[in-house]
Amino acid sequence: MTERELGVLCALAEAAGLEILDVYARNFASWQKDDASPLTEADLRADKVVREGLEAHFPGVFILSEESVSAAGRDSDALFLVDPLDGTKEFLKRNDEFTVNIALADQQGLVAGVVLAPALGELFYAARGLGAAKRDAGGMRGLRVARCDEPMPLRVIGSRSHGGEALTSWLGKLPRTYGFVAAGSSLKFCRIAEGRADIYPRFGPTSQWDTAAAQCVLEMAGGAVTDLNGASLRYGLDGPTLNPEFVAVGDRRLLALATSTT
Repeated sequence: MTERELGVLCALAEAAGLEILDVYARNFASWQKDDASPLTEADLRADKVVREGLEAHFPGVFILSEESVSAAGRDSDALFLVDPLDGTKEFLKRNDEFTVNIALADQQGLVAGVVLAPALGELFYAARGLGAAKRDAGGMRGLRVARCDEPMPLRVIGSRSHGGEALTSWLGKLPRTYGFVAAGSSLKFCRIAEGRADIYPRFGPTSQWDTAAAQCVLEMAGGAVTDLNGASLRYGLDGPTLNPEFVAVGDRRLLALATSTT
């Protein structure tokens, strides 16, 4: 992926963000999909913008979106993973912590990822060989995860809507002191990537499009994401759409601690 191509993905995310904010600024309806998850006009409008843009700029590359399936051939060596509005529950609660996620993956893993939080004015982007960066009202800066040496307490970040007893049990087994903060959508990965959190355990269900873009940002910033056995998450059409339970860390030394508590 070139810098120009990564810029195209950022521009598509921002165009989708404008559609989302247009809906966010007024009263809107929501529906339930077959899996009981919420759906709004903003999801559909953002999906249309991203899909049409990807098809125009990257013809022939398969697109797997939460809201639609690509017409391109499934035999492509790469695919885009898109969540046009990640954190629809946060959108409905109007707490601003929702994102647009666009990722590109190939047979070697994640190639590029863009995460836009339109209501917060924060754009995170990364690509293989190009590193990771954030752009907001203060300008652009590169991202690097933080070290987490003892006796510093762990800064644990987690979901507002998922976790339950499994998360409580995991936290109770941590051998270090910790603080916990909740955050919405894929922003949890991004907070680790920018050094504001250390570890994110996930015990609720997620799909490939939920995690791919933000995982790319985190990995290019020096972090890691693995399942609870220490194996990397896999992306592609040859595997299940649902991810296993996982843990995301900034300081890779935390992986052993994170998986030992399960």
